[in-house]
Parts: sequence; structure tokens; C-alpha cells
Amino acid sequence: MLFRSVSLAPAAVEDCRCALRWVYKHAKEYGFDLNRLVLSGPSAGGHLSLMTGMLTPEAGFDNECPGPEKLQVAAIVNFFGVTDVAELLAGPFEQNYTVMWFGSLRDRFELAKQLSPLTYVRPGLPPIFTAHGDADASVPYQQAVRLHKALSAAGVPNQLYTVPGGKH
Repeated sequence: MLFRSVSLAPAAVEDCRCALRWVYKHAKEYGFDLNRLVLSGPSAGGHLSLMTGMLTPEAGFDNECPGPEKLQVAAIVNFFGVTDVAELLAGPFEQNYTVMWFGSLRDRFELAKQLSPLTYVRPGLPPIFTAHGDADASVPYQQAVRLHKALSAAGVPNQLYTVPGGKH
């Protein structure tokens, strides 16, 4: 019998939203300042930080651990995270890790769009800092550029730091 070693999409995003809700529920107990929460991570962690901080409840990824709290963070620091998941499912930028994350799920491209931070760009998001190498073969640098342009167009404070020759 073959066991899958990867939890399929959208489990990681749901887990991160649940983790943020846990922080909210236990803030007083552990002395967390909910006005100073910053999410950060590299690669998949960057993607998950973006998704966790940018999602709205209407996106439907809070069903695993619902609650009355309005989840928000003070800032997001993204180190070379994916911003357009669908672009990595097929075509010239296809990545094996993305294909594995979706397995044989139906409606993979629709779900990939729902799991893409670019889908959730809107005014009122927390400040976002992105660092990305322009020679990254795993996550196309242009994804960071597109995120930066979209955030700027929406009036979201953000910065893109380009690492010349930087790889993944």
C-alpha cells in the first residue's frame, strides 16, 4: 500500500489559518499583542504567510476552525513565495511540488486560483515586504513583480527587494 507523504491542497492554508486563530484565542494567556503580529516565511512559508494574512473569511478556508475573531496581522514578510499557484500547475513554469500538492483533485486550476495571493489583493491589506531573487528557477521572479504592481495599484504599502542573481 502506498501512502501519500503530502497533504493535498488546501490543507496547508487551512492549517495556517487555524494557527492564526489559535494565537487570537490564546493571546491573553500568552501575552501576544494582536496589533503586532507579523507573518513571515521563505518559499512555501512565504506563500502561506501571504495567504494567511490576506484571506477573508468569505474565501472559505476557515471552515476547519471557525470563530468570531476577525483575523488580521500587522505586516507580512514574504521571501520568494508563490503568488500565482495556477501558473506553476502546467505550462512553461510547471513545478513538480505544485503538481504534487494538487494530486488528482478535480478543478485543480480553480482551486489554484483560490490559493493564489494575487487573488486577494485589495485595499486595506497590511504592509507587505517581498524579497525575491531574479534568477529563481523554482518560483518565477515575475510573480513577485506582479504582486508588487498589484499591491501598489490597490494602494497597499509594499516593497519589493530584488536580489540580483539570487536563486531560490
